Amino acid sequence: MSTDKDSVRVAAGLKASIHNPNVSEEAKERAAEKLETMDLPQDAGNSGPPTGNDHESNRVLGGYKATLSNDNTSDQAKAHAREVLEAAEHTDERGGATMNEHQTHVLAGYKAALSNPRVSEKAKVHAEEYLEAHDAL
Repeated sequence: MSTDKDSVRVAAGLKASIHNPNVSEEAKERAAEKLETMDLPQDAGNSGPPTGNDHESNRVLGGYKATLSNDNTSDQAKAHAREVLEAAEHTDERGGATMNEHQTHVLAGYKAALSNPRVSEKAKVHAEEYLEAHDAL
């Protein structure tokens, strides 16, 4: 039986400890310090943010975006997620539009619904309520 530990697995355990709510702050700090001093291989998944446009990179970046909107995520984790997204030159975009542009398009859609004769009265009432709630009427 070998006593050599796989550094990638050790790093994974340390990362899990840092994010475990049942681990004391002191233990989390020790784990973070040890993780920083570890010499991990370049292909250990610790080589920085994903940069490709493949499906897996998009899933990873999507996870970081989800971290930003999760109320149960610490400020430190959100700051890290922002750093990773910035390093990957990824912004809060949906279909090429920024979040502000997205909201503008949503409001424009509701405004268009108000004058569209094929939209039901119930849908028009909903559109009007949404626009009033967002000070867009």
